[in-house]
Amino acid sequence: MSRTSGRTLLIGCGVLRRELELLIGQNAWDLDTWFIDSSLHVDLEMLSRELEAALALPPRRKVVCYGVCHPRIDQMIARVGAVRTPGQNCVELLLGPERFTAELACGAFFLLEEWALRWDEIIERTFGDHPAVIRDIFREDRTALVGVRTPCSGDFREAAEAAGHKVGLPVRWLDAGLEHLDGVLAATLARAEGRAS
Repeated sequence: MSRTSGRTLLIGCGVLRRELELLIGQNAWDLDTWFIDSSLHVDLEMLSRELEAALALPPRRKVVCYGVCHPRIDQMIARVGAVRTPGQNCVELLLGPERFTAELACGAFFLLEEWALRWDEIIERTFGDHPAVIRDIFREDRTALVGVRTPCSGDFREAAEAAGHKVGLPVRWLDAGLEHLDGVLAATLARAEGRAS
């Protein structure tokens, strides 16, 4: 956790940590931050515990930069009067709903850098060590892994290609700026301030 003098706590998915930290700095937002490990998306019990722990921190405004990554996320957030960024997941927060939906309709399985670099760990925690089953699952309705690069991304081509090879799908690339994420976060912070007024 990063602590500053801010009165608002931003709870975010670790998969967007660098992007969120960049936007916080560029906008000079006075925020505390708490980032949760993105691999917990495959362990809903652990994700619930981590979210509850962050939401239970001392009274202050709380903004949650997450999609609907847990079936009870909105109830957890509402219970403490926090607000959440609107969107299905972190990729939609980056791309915007239209571009996200269009890519999804074309069979995309989105791959951000952190997940590409931790592919074996995350996929094995989800499906176990069953390569043929994993390939079948991914190839059932997906046509490509889509590597999403942001201005904060490093070069993760090798990791993405290795993941594509393991699931038997080609890798396509998509460059995403931070404009949509910036706008969504600014609007959500304004909503949190309005609610606290």
